[in-house]
Amino acid sequence: MLKAVSLFSGCGGSDAGLVKNGIDVVMANDILPYARDVYLANLPETDYLLTDIRDVKSFPMADLLVGCYPCQGFSQGGARKVDRSINYLYKEFARALSLIKPKVFVVENVSGMRTSTFKHLLNDQLDIFSKATETGYNVVWKEVKANEFGVPQERKRLIIVGFRNDLNMKYSFPDPTHGPTTENEYLTIRSALQGLPDWPEGEYCEDIFHWYYLSRNRRCDWNDVSKTIVSNMRHIPLHPVSPKLIKIGPDQWRFETEQPARRFSFREAARLQGFTKDYTQHGRDLLFPDNDKLSRISLLKERYKVVGNAVPPPLFDSIIANIPKEVW
Repeated sequence: MLKAVSLFSGCGGSDAGLVKNGIDVVMANDILPYARDVYLANLPETDYLLTDIRDVKSFPMADLLVGCYPCQGFSQGGARKVDRSINYLYKEFARALSLIKPKVFVVENVSGMRTSTFKHLLNDQLDIFSKATETGYNVVWKEVKANEFGVPQERKRLIIVGFRNDLNMKYSFPDPTHGPTTENEYLTIRSALQGLPDWPEGEYCEDIFHWYYLSRNRRCDWNDVSKTIVSNMRHIPLHPVSPKLIKIGPDQWRFETEQPARRFSFREAARLQGFTKDYTQHGRDLLFPDNDKLSRISLLKERYKVVGNAVPPPLFDSIIANIPKEVW
């Protein structure tokens, strides 16, 4: 069985895609305790190190190294400060790459890394990864759309893939599996949330819809692809049971009627991220363990956070499945 090391693993979106491809994840790592709890509830056989990556001095050998280092420094939903230390965690990934020397590595991050503000950091990553180990890596990158790979959500992500140079091969990104150029229509909110209740008590954020939330349209209809699922529960998109939003001025929206409105629940957000029974070993929805040390609100925030930070499993599945068998 092929072996992989996973860094900045979160609750296991990328690793669910690895397992779907028959790859054994021999080590996972993150610093968020509840992300670890969700991961192990769904992928219990992985050795998960709950620690700062900078404190990890050795790694198991593996054919594949994957990593999704934190994106808050690059994200439209984050601080977007070029000098944040979090923006340089890719150097820890490069350190692991040099030690493990895998045949292949895959990185996922937000598309905001392409902007002029951060492009020099993207270029530095490409440079440092290409020079890792004695042989170096043939590195390619591309912005991909998650909804084109069976994820019912508008989510653009930047994927970096490197093949070790001694393989004399170059990665080719997969063609879309869903959308107008394929035989499959985009998955919709309706198809993703089938079987779930319209008003799941205690599973969604009930905070007021403040002025910032109503500064843009955060609602899609049942037959649409969802807007991007984020990690902050107050900014999660609206469920289609909510009234439509109408624009009343620049960056100002209001509900069309006085009918009740709500955000997606954390469980619905997981479905919209592509966490289906196809990507859990127990064959049902993603499990969210309880935690007696957290208050109800704190636990709700953590559940939203780990889902919003995750890599959509179907997207990562498609990226991994397009690695030619000859590589291994």
